[in-house]
Amino acid sequence: MGSMVCFLLTMKRFLRGLAWLLGLGLFLVLFLGFSGYVYLRSSLPQGEGRIALEGLSAPVEVRRDAQGVVRIRAATLKDLFFAQGFVHAQERLWQMEFQRRVGQGRLSEILGEATLPQDRFLRTWGFYRAAQAAYGRLYPEEKEAVDAYAAGVNAFLASGAPLPPEFRLLGFRPEPWTGPDVLVWAKMMSYDLSGNWEEELKRHRLLARGISPERLLELMPPYPEDAPTILSAEDLSLPLKREEAPSALLRMAPPRQMEASNNWVVAGSRTETGKPFLANDPHLALQAPSLWFLMALEAPGLKAMGATLPGVPGVVIGRNERIAWGVTNVGADVQDLYLLEEVEGRGYRYRGGVLPYGVREEVIRVKGGKEEVLKVRETVYGPVITDALQDPPKAPMALRWVSLDPEDHILMAFLGVNRAGNWEEFKKALEVYSAPSQNFVYADMDGNIGYIAPGKFPVRKEGHTGMVPVPGDGTWDWLGYRKPEEWPQAFNPPRGYLVTANHKVTPKGFPYALTYDWAEPYRAERIEELLLAKERLSLEDMKAIQQDQKSLLYRDFRPTLELLTPLSERARTWRDRLLAWDGTMALGSEEALVFALWYTELTRLPQKEVGEAYWDEPRYLLKALKEGDKNCDQPETEYRESCLDYAALALERALDRKEALGARTWGEAHRARFPHAVLTHTPLKRLSDREVAFGGDRYTVNVGPFDPETLAMGHGPSYRQIVDLSDMENSLFIHPMGQSGHFLSPHYADLLSFWRRGDYLPMRFAGEGRKLILEPGR
Repeated sequence: MGSMVCFLLTMKRFLRGLAWLLGLGLFLVLFLGFSGYVYLRSSLPQGEGRIALEGLSAPVEVRRDAQGVVRIRAATLKDLFFAQGFVHAQERLWQMEFQRRVGQGRLSEILGEATLPQDRFLRTWGFYRAAQAAYGRLYPEEKEAVDAYAAGVNAFLASGAPLPPEFRLLGFRPEPWTGPDVLVWAKMMSYDLSGNWEEELKRHRLLARGISPERLLELMPPYPEDAPTILSAEDLSLPLKREEAPSALLRMAPPRQMEASNNWVVAGSRTETGKPFLANDPHLALQAPSLWFLMALEAPGLKAMGATLPGVPGVVIGRNERIAWGVTNVGADVQDLYLLEEVEGRGYRYRGGVLPYGVREEVIRVKGGKEEVLKVRETVYGPVITDALQDPPKAPMALRWVSLDPEDHILMAFLGVNRAGNWEEFKKALEVYSAPSQNFVYADMDGNIGYIAPGKFPVRKEGHTGMVPVPGDGTWDWLGYRKPEEWPQAFNPPRGYLVTANHKVTPKGFPYALTYDWAEPYRAERIEELLLAKERLSLEDMKAIQQDQKSLLYRDFRPTLELLTPLSERARTWRDRLLAWDGTMALGSEEALVFALWYTELTRLPQKEVGEAYWDEPRYLLKALKEGDKNCDQPETEYRESCLDYAALALERALDRKEALGARTWGEAHRARFPHAVLTHTPLKRLSDREVAFGGDRYTVNVGPFDPETLAMGHGPSYRQIVDLSDMENSLFIHPMGQSGHFLSPHYADLLSFWRRGDYLPMRFAGEGRKLILEPGR
């Protein structure tokens, strides 16, 4: 009994001690957590008061409204771009640092060996070398803007303000910014929007699998001849030519799944206000923080507002006091792969002789002290990029690409657009535009609307389609670039509107081909359908079109549902439900989920033939379901299936997958995800990442493309704007996530709910809010 009492007393003292230790541990955890929180909070940007900065010539006013939208007013353009660089650094320094390291191919210095393959690829292409070359050839006015912007970023670095938490977590401080750091992100955006090299390589590999050009034409159908084009024959001043019957290889025109976008402009003859509306929503990667930063810039000679890119001066998409503009990707073919015939130990054959490779050494430093020396082979065309591929083809290939040219004045073009007051000034500004080519739509307060696709479009020899790699022996070298007067353009078209949705730009008979890779026309057809649904359109109509998620893909595949014979009672029930459905891919729709899963299963049809799990080519699938295809028969069964049998089997598989997902509605399974570039791979993703239910699919106007395996949405409307030319201050804009890149800021993700619901912020120059004065340092 005594020993038991002793044991209990000992246990009591032990538990008291344990409780004390646990309490102390909890206190330390809370204290450290609170201290960390206080530290992290201290790195939020200063939004009020005064900051003295060396490099300014006069005070600059910076206002932040309730949603964090920034309005900057300066006495000179140089001070304006300096302040823009400072504010971008305040709010998005980590994003800017990550972006320039991507362009430099220097991620491994801070992230370790995991990013070595990416750095090798980026160094081989030479994005940063191209930015350095372009910086040395900038026009004086352009260089002044770049240097002022970089000086503003450096002023923030020198201000003593705490750095964003990512720097502390990764244990490094950013280097000062230089001019090429500003230009390199434009190179990366050009890369992101120029994917023809991948298409050439894809075709090359499919042909190497034994697929004939004629079969490729079936698997990758050309753009439909009866589908809409952005411009019609009556829009053009250029003479149209009589088209010859193209070869099968020439006509291969798969709608590649590039980053897509919508824009349109409507003349006053079709609006309730009597003045134009201009709408734009570029579809790019969803990320945390957002790609864009909403900002108004004002100084003598420039007053512009809209979407800016952290790391780059000026406004990319938006309006000024007289005009508005929007952009979507043309997808112009400005890249070619050249097959090299190597001569052992000497180089490659070129124009009857042998040229030695130029070899440059790239030193890649890796976190922890390791270094790797990368030897990059250079040719008359550019780098041998197949050396950097993880699964290179047998023959080496060199890349010729507009954006690797030593001269690039894209920034000058956008600065000119920011200041333009009419159509002629707008066109003049774009004469120096390089790449990526964009569908620019235009509107002004005088009621004019217009369109132009600027860019350095290669002139190729007859027979060189740019669709497959060609011999790099000098036979197929580019002959120069198209002149600005040859660019596709239109001004005040009689029909009173212009629509672009990455579909084909030019009508039949246009003198030259911009590309043969166009997006499917579904989004363009739906936008045009909605624009023509009413005699007079309002601002609310513009919003409704941007938010529209009715699927014309469903409209095309509905007849297959009518014809197929369900294999089970549940499939019969779901077929009837889908036939009664209106095709709207709403996030609350169960039918939308089943249709998306069924279509995804249909895209598996040619898997064994093409070597890809999913083949998202609607017109190939439609033709197969209507006329039959060799891929429809399933070899694992004893009887020969038709393509309608395959469609019925795909419905069963879709319903099995729905049950496995446990999701009832489309929005439960289809989530728009906003990952942080680095923290998403750590436990801190709970703080940094966001996701929301979303509707739509790849082919709806309010787009919702998804990964066929996970159904996750990684691309979408990265920015939306609607400009009312009858009252510019009545205009609207929004982007997902928020203005701040700091995950403890109230503006880190406060716009995400607006974006998901389809709400907007006022796009006004006038705005109150917190005021910060940047003043010249003594």
